[in-house]
Amino acid sequence: MSGVTRTPTHLTQGGATDAGIGASTLRPDGTLKVTGEFAYSSDLWHEDMLWGFTLRSTVAHAEIVSIDTSEALAQSGVYAVLTYDDLPTEVKNYGLEIQDTPVLAHGKVRHHGEPVALVAADHPETARRAAAKIKVEYAELPVVTDEASALAEGAPLVHENRDDHHISHVPHPNIVHRQPIVRGDAEAAARRADVIVTGEYVFGMQDQAFLGPESGLAVPAEDGGVDLYVATQWLHSDLRQIAPVLGLPEDKVRMTLSGVGGAFGGREDLSMQIHGCLLALRTGKPVKIVYNRFESFFGHVHRHPAKLWYEHGATKDGKLTHLKCRIVLDGGAYASASPAVVGNASSLSVGPYVVEDVDIEAIALYSNNPPCGAMRGFGAVQACFAYEAQMDKLAAKLGMDPVEFRQLNAMEQGTLLPTGQVVDSPAPVAELLRRVKAMPLPPENQWETTEGADVRALPGGLSNTTHGEDVVRGIGYAVGIKNVGFSEGFDDYSTARVRMEVVGGVPVATVHTAMAEVGQGGVTVHAQIARTELGVEQVTIHPADTRVGSAGSTSASRQTYVTGGAVKNTCEHVREQVLELGRRKFGTYHPAWATAELLLEGGKVVTDGGEVLADVADVLEDEAIDLELEWRHRPTEPFDLRTGQGNGHVQYSFAAHRAVVEVDTALGLVKVVELACAQDVGKALNPLSVVGQIQGGTTQGLGVAVMEEIIVDPKTAKVRNPSFTDYLIPTILDTPTIPVDVLELADEHAPYGLRGIGEAPTLSSTPAVLAAIRNATGLELNRTPVRPEHLTGT
Repeated sequence: MSGVTRTPTHLTQGGATDAGIGASTLRPDGTLKVTGEFAYSSDLWHEDMLWGFTLRSTVAHAEIVSIDTSEALAQSGVYAVLTYDDLPTEVKNYGLEIQDTPVLAHGKVRHHGEPVALVAADHPETARRAAAKIKVEYAELPVVTDEASALAEGAPLVHENRDDHHISHVPHPNIVHRQPIVRGDAEAAARRADVIVTGEYVFGMQDQAFLGPESGLAVPAEDGGVDLYVATQWLHSDLRQIAPVLGLPEDKVRMTLSGVGGAFGGREDLSMQIHGCLLALRTGKPVKIVYNRFESFFGHVHRHPAKLWYEHGATKDGKLTHLKCRIVLDGGAYASASPAVVGNASSLSVGPYVVEDVDIEAIALYSNNPPCGAMRGFGAVQACFAYEAQMDKLAAKLGMDPVEFRQLNAMEQGTLLPTGQVVDSPAPVAELLRRVKAMPLPPENQWETTEGADVRALPGGLSNTTHGEDVVRGIGYAVGIKNVGFSEGFDDYSTARVRMEVVGGVPVATVHTAMAEVGQGGVTVHAQIARTELGVEQVTIHPADTRVGSAGSTSASRQTYVTGGAVKNTCEHVREQVLELGRRKFGTYHPAWATAELLLEGGKVVTDGGEVLADVADVLEDEAIDLELEWRHRPTEPFDLRTGQGNGHVQYSFAAHRAVVEVDTALGLVKVVELACAQDVGKALNPLSVVGQIQGGTTQGLGVAVMEEIIVDPKTAKVRNPSFTDYLIPTILDTPTIPVDVLELADEHAPYGLRGIGEAPTLSSTPAVLAAIRNATGLELNRTPVRPEHLTGT
C-alpha cells in the first residue's frame, strides 16, 4: 500500500549545550503550530482511504428493539456498515480499569450519544447520510440521573450483571467505587470545637474543550495487522484495549502518535480507535475518522460533576479540630477512571491543612448521564472548591483574615496526612500564600483612562452593558494540594530508548519514547535532559509509537517526572558506556581516564576539573550506543478500603491563587481582572514552559468558575449544549492578567528535584474566583459555575 502523508516527523533540536536543564528553550513544534503548518491527526491522508462515521443513540437509556441497516448498505459509495453482531471476537467491551464499555451498543444503550453502528464510505458526507438511513427502534427505560434515583429502592441498574473487583465493597450496584478515610475521632473532636461550619456544594460537569477533535487513520497491513495513526494520551493503554477486540496480537496493532490538539484527560479513554481499525480490516482499505465538534462532546468523557457536604470545626484561636465530608461524584454510564478519581477526591479532601480527626466518604455513581473520567485535576478540583469555601466561612466566623487562617493551619514537610502518609518533601503552603498576597494589586477602576472609559475592561466586555455604576471589586484567595503520578499501588513506570552516534563528525543523540506530546512540552524537556546528560548539541526526538516500551499516560502531571526520569536514567547509562568505550580506547594515554570523575560536555570528554581528554566523536567513531531502559519511581500502595490508610501517592504539588474580580451587581456580570499564582515547582526544567502550564491551568479553573458547564436534562439525561456556541469557554477577552511567582524547593526523591506542575493551578483558581465574587457581593455562592441569576436573584 502507498504511504501515509503528513505523519509526525522527527523533531531535531540544535543549539548550545547550555540549552539544557533550566533553560527556557523554545518548542521545536511551536512555529509550525502558530503558522498552521503542524500536522494534526485530522490532517492525515491516504490516497485510497475511506471515511468512517459513527451512529449514536438519540436517547439515554433504552432497549434496542431492532437495527435495520439495509438502506445504508444500499447507498452508493458505502463499503461497510457494522453493528455489535459484526464484531470479530468474543471480546466486545473495553475500559481503562473496568471493561464495561461496549465497542458498539448491544441490547441497550446507557447514555445519550452511545455508539450504535459504524459506516465506511468513499466520502465523509456519504458516510454521514448513510448513517442517517440506519433505522434503530428503541424502547425507552427509566433514567438514573442522580444519587436519589441511583440508590432508591428498586432503582434501575445501569449495569445489571457487574462482576468487577469493586462490586464486593460497594453498598449498591449503582456505585462504581467507594473510599472512606477515617482517622482519629471526628465526633469527639467536634465536641471540642468552638465554632463549626457546614456547607453543601455543587460542582458542574466540565468539558476538556480541547481544540482538536478526536481523529485518526487506520491502515490495514499485508500481514493481517493494522497501523493506527491517532491522537491519544496513552498509546500502550489504547493498544491493550484495542488488540483483543480485533482478535490480533499486540505486535500486529502498530500505533503511532499523530499531532494532538490538546487533551486534558479527554483522550485517556478510547474514542474512534477501535472503530477505525474495525472498518479498515473489514474493507481492506485505510479508514479515516474525524469527529465534528458535536460528536466530540459525546465521544469523550468529561469532568465528574459532584455534590459535596462538608463540616469543619475550629477552636477560638483558629486551629482546625475536625473534618467530616461526603463527596458524591457522578461517573455516568461507564466506569472510565472513576475509581481513581474517587481515590484522589477522598485522599485530598482535607486540602493542604493539618486536621487530625477526619471522617470522609467519597463515592462515584453509575448513571445514565454522559460518562465522566479523567480531566486535569482529577477529583482534587471538586474537593478544593468545597474545602476552600469552608476555610473562608471559618475565617469569617472567627473574625480572622482568610489568608492568616489558612497559614495557621497549613501543612508542611513532615505533616501526617489523614491517610497516614508522611509528607516527606517541601510543602510550602504558608509561604505560597504569603507570596501571592504580597503581589501588587491591579489598579482600581482600571477601565478609566486618560482617553476615556474602555468598556473591554468592564464586566460584560464588548457587549457594552456596564459603565461602572454598579461595579464592585472583590478579592479572594485559595490554595490547593494535588498528587503527582499514578497512585494506590499502580505500577507507574516509563521507558526511554536513547541512541548516541556520530553523524557528519558530530555526536548526535536520538530520544525515543511512547510519551504522548499533547502540548505540555515533553518534546522540549526530553531534548534538554539529553543535552545535559550527554553533552551534545544535536538531539532528535523520535516520533512516539508502540515500537518502544510504554511511557504511561500524559496525565497526572507525571510525564516530566516519570518519562523525564526514564530519559535521564537511560542517558546516564549511555554516558557510562561512552566513557567506558573511551577508557578502553584512550585510557593508557592519560591517567585521568582512570582516576578522575568524567563528564560529557560540548561534545567532549572532560574531567570534573574541566580538562579535555577527547572528542566524543573520536570515542564513538563508527560505533553507536543504543539502550532502552525502564524507570520507576518509588512504590505506592492501595488505600485500605475500610479506613483509607496507606502511602497512596508518590508526590504532592501546591499552588495558591489570588483572584481580583469586578462584579456588576445589577446585571450579574463578572469580570476577572487578575488571577495571580504562586506555585512550588521543585525545579523549573524549562521556566518558560512552566509559566505557560501554570497560566493554562489557571485559565481552565477560571472557566469552570464563571462559565463552563455541560447541561444535562435531569428528566431525560440528554446533553443540551454540545457545542461551543452553548458551552462557553474563556476567550482572550475573558482571560485576566496571570502573574506567576515560581518557587523552587527541590524534592530530593524526584529527578532534578522537579515537581509535577500541570494540574495544581487548576485546583485553586476556581475557588479563588468564587471567593472574590463572594467578597464583592456577600452572597454564599456554593455552586459552579456562577451564573448571572445567582448574583441578581432573578
